Amino acid sequence: MNERGLLDLIISLLPSLKIKDRIYLLQVFNKEEDLFIQSKRDIENILEHEIINFWDISEVFEKAGSIDTVCRTRSINWVSYTEEHYPPLLREIYDPPSVLYYRGILPNPEKSILGMVGTRNPSPRAAEQAYKIAGNLSRVGISVISGLALGIDAMSHRGSLVGGAPGYAVLGSGLDEIYPSMNRPLAARILDSGGAIISEYSPGVKPCKWNFPARNRIISGFSRSVLVVEAPEKSGALITAGFALEQGKDLWVASCGLEPNAKYDKSGALKLAQDGAEIVNSAKDVLDKWNIGTDANLNREGPAFGENRGDLISAVAGFLKIEL
Repeated sequence: MNERGLLDLIISLLPSLKIKDRIYLLQVFNKEEDLFIQSKRDIENILEHEIINFWDISEVFEKAGSIDTVCRTRSINWVSYTEEHYPPLLREIYDPPSVLYYRGILPNPEKSILGMVGTRNPSPRAAEQAYKIAGNLSRVGISVISGLALGIDAMSHRGSLVGGAPGYAVLGSGLDEIYPSMNRPLAARILDSGGAIISEYSPGVKPCKWNFPARNRIISGFSRSVLVVEAPEKSGALITAGFALEQGKDLWVASCGLEPNAKYDKSGALKLAQDGAEIVNSAKDVLDKWNIGTDANLNREGPAFGENRGDLISAVAGFLKIEL
C-alpha cells in the first residue's frame, strides 16, 4: 500500500462516476479523511455535475479494505494513477483506469509490445498465422498483449510463450475470475513467462459482456501497434481497432484475414483493409514497420520454431480447444 493508504482504492470504487471523475478526485484529495467529510453537494461542486446515486463512504471504505486484503492473500498487486510506477502508456489514453490490478510483472515501458486480437472462431490458417507471428516476434524479444479469449487471442499468447518473451493478457473480470476457465493453464503460463495478467476490475468481479469492450482500450493502450488477425465486422477486435486509432497507434490487418473463405466471417478485417489498414504477412513485416533489424531467421512461409507445419494445422483445426 502506498502512502495515501486506501484512498485511491476507495475512489476507484465510488459508484455513479465516470473514469475521468475518478482521475480528477485522485488529484484533488491526498488523505482519506479529506474525502470522508465531503457531502454530496461538495463532491458535485468539485466535479461540476450532479451525482445521481451518492455513496455511503463507510461502506466503500469497508469494501476497499476487503479488496486490499484479498489482493494481499492472493498475490494480486494494484497500482494507482497517482503512483510513479503506473504504466506511462496508459496515462496517455483518454480514459486511463484509476487503479490497475495485476499479477506478475507489468510491461517494461521502454520495450515495444504488439497488440494482437481477432475472432474467437478463427480459420485454421488465421490461427496458424497468429501463432507464428507472435512466436517469431517473441524469439527476438518482442512481447504480445491480448485478451486471453478463445481463438486468435489464445493462439497469439501460445505462440508468444513458445518464443520465450514475457506475455501479457488483459481481462474483462477480476484476476481471480479467469475467463474462459479453460484458459486458466494459459494464464499460469503467461505468469511463468515473466509477464502479467492485468485488469481494471477488482477481485471478485465476474466476466460481464459490457466489461470486455472497455478492457480493449487497455490492450491497445499498452501496444505500440495493433494487429487484427481475422475478425467479423461486429466484434471486440474491431472495438480494439477503434481504440487503437483513437490513441494514435498503427493499425494493421494480417493477410489471412483477407483470404476468401466462405466458412469464416472476415468482414471486419476486410473493412479495415479497405479503409487503409496496412497488411502484415509475417513477424518480419512488423519488425520492418518498426525499423527493427534482426539477424534471426524469420522466414515468411516456413514453420516457426522448428514446428511441423502439418501438426500445427491439425492442432488449430479444432478451434483451439486443446492446449498446444
